[in-house]
Amino acid sequence: MPPKKSKRRNQPLKLKPVAVNCPFCKEAKDPDYKKYTEIARYLTERAKIMPKSRTGLCAKHQRRLAISIKRARHLALLPFTGSL
Repeated sequence: MPPKKSKRRNQPLKLKPVAVNCPFCKEAKDPDYKKYTEIARYLTERAKIMPKSRTGLCAKHQRRLAISIKRARHLALLPFTGSL
């Protein structure tokens, strides 16, 4: 008798991609580590940086956002991990 195979195994979740509506491009500003309340909304509840497909940022501002979040974490303005 052959082994049973799961149909849902190793299939990625089908999430709808968010359209690229970069708020930093619209306002002509860059993400800043000192404004940690603004950049904290791009973190998950586990304090992971959300991907570009979920945030809707352009590639340039997604890279700058990641750098700003890492700087804010280093200065203890943002947590490295979410609350357990």
